[in-house]
Amino acid sequence: MPHTFSFLTGHPVLAAVTLSTSLLAWPCLAEKADRDKPMQIEADSMRHDEARLLTQFSGKVLATKGTLVLRAARMDVQQDAQGRQVARLWAAPSERVFFRQKREGLNEYTEGEAEEVTYDNQADVVTLTSRAEMRVLRGTEVANQLQGHTIVFNNITEVITVDGQPTQTAERRVRATLVPRAKSAGTQPPVMAPALRTSPGMAPTQKP
Repeated sequence: MPHTFSFLTGHPVLAAVTLSTSLLAWPCLAEKADRDKPMQIEADSMRHDEARLLTQFSGKVLATKGTLVLRAARMDVQQDAQGRQVARLWAAPSERVFFRQKREGLNEYTEGEAEEVTYDNQADVVTLTSRAEMRVLRGTEVANQLQGHTIVFNNITEVITVDGQPTQTAERRVRATLVPRAKSAGTQPPVMAPALRTSPGMAPTQKP
């Protein structure tokens, strides 16, 4: 049976992230109400070390915070002496961590994958590292797309930054596809949230 754990603001352990140098800026608007929501975490197993203020989750990890969804094979939540909490998520071999969040005031979702993801609850930043990809879904249609080595999604400044990665033989450049928004004379009808994408071996946990 999977273990479920709830992290609330001010709790001894919570979730969080890192930073990155930027080559490309892309404005974004994440659901602001998510910042004040508790984070719920499910996993096959959990281990908490109070002396180190470290909580470790493993096995089909599912973390949700409002419309924010994170899926991974493993997650560590670390708190420092000042009370800042940082969560790092890793994918299973040859797979990627999944991320998704609704955009503020729009019937759109931002989602992406990377081999490693860091979430900073205090800074409200999501960082995707290694084989990182992010896209905007308008309903079920893929609109804007970004690819790079590192993608930083800052909900406070409302900017996405993307880095490529130079190698010994070549330079892996940032790739972006930006689709113009269709003009509309009136209010668009509500769009149902797209189904969560599931990586192999990361099927949603079945509850009794």
